[in-house]
Amino acid sequence: MTCREGMKRTMSFSSMVKEELSHQMSSARHCQIAEITAIISLCGRVQISERDSYCIKIHTENMAVARKYFTLLKKTFNIKTDVSVRQGMENRSSRIYSVCIRKHEDAIRVLQAAKLIDLYGEIEENLSLAQNVVIRKSCCKRAFIRGAFLAAGSISDPEKFYHFEIACTAPAKAVQLQELMLFFGLEAKIIQRKKYNVVYLKEGSQIVDILNVMEAPVALMELENIRILKEMRGSVNRKVNCETANIHKTVSAAVKQIEDISYIRDHMGFEKLPDTLREIADLRLARPEATLKELGEVLDPPVGKSGVNHRLRKLGEMAEDLRQRNSVTGA
Repeated sequence: MTCREGMKRTMSFSSMVKEELSHQMSSARHCQIAEITAIISLCGRVQISERDSYCIKIHTENMAVARKYFTLLKKTFNIKTDVSVRQGMENRSSRIYSVCIRKHEDAIRVLQAAKLIDLYGEIEENLSLAQNVVIRKSCCKRAFIRGAFLAAGSISDPEKFYHFEIACTAPAKAVQLQELMLFFGLEAKIIQRKKYNVVYLKEGSQIVDILNVMEAPVALMELENIRILKEMRGSVNRKVNCETANIHKTVSAAVKQIEDISYIRDHMGFEKLPDTLREIADLRLARPEATLKELGEVLDPPVGKSGVNHRLRKLGEMAEDLRQRNSVTGA
């Protein structure tokens, strides 16, 4: 068993994507700041003490997200953070990872760089929107979406169905994310789910594209492979179903033809039939399993499928006419 196969057995697809993204580090400082901004905005909060001392905390159930945030802060600002782990409240088997910037000066530096604090030191009520200057460049938009997904996103198991989403606590955040995705040609939708505004994609091709935007090539290839296999299975199933339906249709038609021909034989006889109809009637009774093409090839001279079908249809009309007449006379 390979390392990757072992990972698949223990991690969800969503966790695998986040694990990959946690190792994806932008080289440009402005992109690092954009990703930090998204993480703080979607799963962080700012605490202000009675002495006006600022502290930034983020909470996540995913260790990869906590590690990425910790690494970004260290790489971008060279500041010290406190990391703690506690047991989940609802799910005892889960872990809640907290990363905290306790030093006031460090917290201010981060908030100023992320443009989440104004010139007067006032913080937006819900850390709602990333300022345009933070996400001005295309690369920064990618980093922001990546950070948003790490902080509050998930992807369903593509073996089952396609669904990508990022849950936002405020409508303005959801709209901004939707607009950022549209910049890359992705038409995300927003739905209200309890207290969250959820930005989501449901098309497999769009989820492939968003993985490309977030720069997760391994997950992208994994998803593409699954999509190809699913399409192949679907194509085979459709072909089998179509062939099964055609066989059923052919068998049903052959049974009806034999019933009609037998009725003519028993109630009128073949003597009064034209030679062409008598010949095809005898042949159908002798070869009930044969296709129209096979019946036509046996005739002398050979006849095409349409010709055979025409003769059998004539016999069907004659049988129906006989039934109606016999029902009137009581025969």
